[in-house]
Amino acid sequence: MNEFLHLARERGYIHQVTDEAALAARMAQGVLPAYVGFDCTADSLHVGHLLPIMLLRLLQRCGHKPVALLGGGTTKIGDPSFRDTQRPLLDDAQIEVNKAGIRRSFDAFLRFGEGASDAIMLDNAAWLDELAYIPFLREVGRHFSVNRMLTLDSVRMRLEREQAFSFLEFNYMLLQSYDFLELRRRHGVGLQLGGSDQWGNIIMGVELNRRADAAEVFGATTVLLTTASGAKMGKTASGAVWLNPERLSPYDYWQFWRNTEDADVGRFLRLFTDMPIAECDRLAALQGAEINEAKKILATEATALLHGREAAEASAETARATFEAGQAAETLPSITAALPASLLDLAVAAGLAASKGEARRLVGQSGLRLNDEVVSDIAREVTAEDLREGAAKLSAGRKRHVLVRAG
Repeated sequence: MNEFLHLARERGYIHQVTDEAALAARMAQGVLPAYVGFDCTADSLHVGHLLPIMLLRLLQRCGHKPVALLGGGTTKIGDPSFRDTQRPLLDDAQIEVNKAGIRRSFDAFLRFGEGASDAIMLDNAAWLDELAYIPFLREVGRHFSVNRMLTLDSVRMRLEREQAFSFLEFNYMLLQSYDFLELRRRHGVGLQLGGSDQWGNIIMGVELNRRADAAEVFGATTVLLTTASGAKMGKTASGAVWLNPERLSPYDYWQFWRNTEDADVGRFLRLFTDMPIAECDRLAALQGAEINEAKKILATEATALLHGREAAEASAETARATFEAGQAAETLPSITAALPASLLDLAVAAGLAASKGEARRLVGQSGLRLNDEVVSDIAREVTAEDLREGAAKLSAGRKRHVLVRAG
């Protein structure tokens, strides 16, 4: 089997492939450019985007060429896949801001340059913004069956729920397929990668290349990733786990991985680090308290990939000092507030609770602590007297901590 496909299956990335034998044969012939598309709906990617990025990383390690496609054009419509409602439409200025933020998320994972296997970054606005509608319909639209499009799960589920599905959104799969056509014509791209929710759209792009140009291209999807408890990967009580440090500090990113459920440790080591499979399996087999050491390794290795080894080890040391040595380390995430201030308000401002109601529930469940002491009074205020070396430590549970400084 082809090295890339073998490693991708061994590590647990691959869910579906259009024609695996033919793809392996094509990859054996030489460098194959492969792409993943990312719409610009926020100014940072998040952990939910990591699987296809890690797959591009593996592809590059195996000598092939990653193509990161920014959806400067398709973001103006919004991907309707498996959504009950239409995405909010963003203006051009916000899309540009988001594009600039997203670009930075890739630098840690891929090697960009001019070499045969160096990654490149493109923007589909380069061709989509220039489309003339009637010629587009004649060249591309004639290859699509509306009957077939209506059977795709992403469309069918919306219609079955009797949720509105606009004609604007219905065009999205045509434009995504056209991306694949243009990428092959312009850059020789022969493989599209994406999450399993993109399978229908990917198939459409493969078929468009065949019908329009009699060209053979391929598609593959990553597994649908949920945690062992069934939760959506990359979501926490305070929101998405962002990749850019302005959105989420390296320490909080480290903590996200440290809080991995026991049953997920081995799988996440294989998917989100470059560690050898044998070592991933050894760590996953640890039992009892020893599994916590495996979680720390996962957190440090995953954080090192994104933020660098120095930031990862500093985060690990911060956690050790905070949880094992009982110190309120200066490198913990912090907020500044005018004191005295309501403890509930501070919990919301610090991202430890989504609302004051949630903060009240935390107090009622003995889940909110100030300087490591359980808070039982919802009217409690944090004052200057609560500061220890210039800060008070506010905690939700035993794993989420923020320093509150007077300002």
